[in-house]
Amino acid sequence: MDSEKNRLGTEPVGGLMLKFAVPSIIAMLVSALYNIVDQLFIGQAVGTDGNAATNIAFPLSTMCISFALMFGVGGASCYNLALGQGDTKKAPYYIGNSFVMLISLGVLMAVISEVFLTPMLIAFGSPDNVLPYAQEYVRITAIGFPFFLLVGGGGHLIRADGSPGMTMVCNITGAVINTGLDALFVLGFGWGMTGAAVATVIGQLISAGVVVWYMLFRFKSTKLTKQHFMPRPKYILKVMSIGLASFFNQIAMMVVQIVLNNSLKYYGSLSEYGDSIPIACAGIIMKVNMIVFSFAIGLGQGSQPIESFNYGARNYDRVRKAYRLSAVIAVVIASVAFVFFQLFPRQILSMFGDGTEEYFSFGESFFRIFLFFVPLVSLQPVTSTFFTSIGKPVKGIILSLTRQILFFLPLLVVLPLFIQPGIFGVIYAGPGADLASGIATVIMAVMEFSGMRKLERNERSGEAIK
Repeated sequence: MDSEKNRLGTEPVGGLMLKFAVPSIIAMLVSALYNIVDQLFIGQAVGTDGNAATNIAFPLSTMCISFALMFGVGGASCYNLALGQGDTKKAPYYIGNSFVMLISLGVLMAVISEVFLTPMLIAFGSPDNVLPYAQEYVRITAIGFPFFLLVGGGGHLIRADGSPGMTMVCNITGAVINTGLDALFVLGFGWGMTGAAVATVIGQLISAGVVVWYMLFRFKSTKLTKQHFMPRPKYILKVMSIGLASFFNQIAMMVVQIVLNNSLKYYGSLSEYGDSIPIACAGIIMKVNMIVFSFAIGLGQGSQPIESFNYGARNYDRVRKAYRLSAVIAVVIASVAFVFFQLFPRQILSMFGDGTEEYFSFGESFFRIFLFFVPLVSLQPVTSTFFTSIGKPVKGIILSLTRQILFFLPLLVVLPLFIQPGIFGVIYAGPGADLASGIATVIMAVMEFSGMRKLERNERSGEAIK
């Protein structure tokens, strides 16, 4: 691991970002495409109600991702911070305990989802005509939750070992298999929602197998032994504390998804669009937007080993360079996406199947309004991950909550009362929250780097005195 540590502390930041961020971005894109691929085939084979059903089911996926990131990002950050501080004895315990927790929570999520399936889907905002499709889909996909968590979190642990390429392989393998089986099961065999769900689980199972193989037999920076996988509360709690920012960000997204679905259902039923069209359009738009956020999240995750190691080693200038590079690239990519969202919303919607003129009219407005400030809000995942990377999870948690909880939820409740029809008040809550949270992100980042420079000056003064 000495050579890997030297690279993190000495090689050009741009080259390191290329090494770590590109595989991370690809891994995140593949993860986002899992749900998009299902929705593409479901939209073609089942239609608007099928698209709405995948959106109703999405909060469960978000919950799985929240646990995956807590123990994936948290475990990876703790591991890299420990190595940067020279604590090679504790470091492997963070990896082993995170691995065990990912599997355990996956099983727990699967059991809860199967037992409380129908009441959960109703609480998530499912209209009566959409509920049977959502039940059919989730009953099967829930079986794959342990694999889902292991792939989503295990990829971060593998990347922390200096193998971002293997993380990419794990995700791509499952995605390719899922896509191929979707085409076969949904369109070829005509299995509809069941076919999409079975394809997803098989893809996740194979990807999870690759993660287990690497963790048990190919982990290279430290030798993982049986004792490292024995649950120890002090390591688990430390990982959780560092991973809470990523966890709360996803939980906030889940809460917003549920409230948004119910708001779209209620105000949609009062409009000419009905309750299913707004939910179906929201599902498509959220998942398309996740492609943009995959770049931002992947950039943040790719910079994590660089930021963690160099912050632990007190190489603050390299920390700043890694963050700035991630932030600039994220904004540029999101700006390109903004142009596509404004100019080609109907064409994007058409990829997910046919619909009525009301469906396309509403979807076009949703795209253009809801995602108006996507370039600004792309800074949030980069900055939130940055705070986690330098061991300041509380700031990461606060930032994670700004967009979803502090701004979006209140606007989601208030704006429909003043903007008519109310369904458009729901839509305008998105850009309002994005603008406010984007400003908060910039302020918090500037303050943190100002404090970092002060810390750097104090340390230099102390060394001069000595």
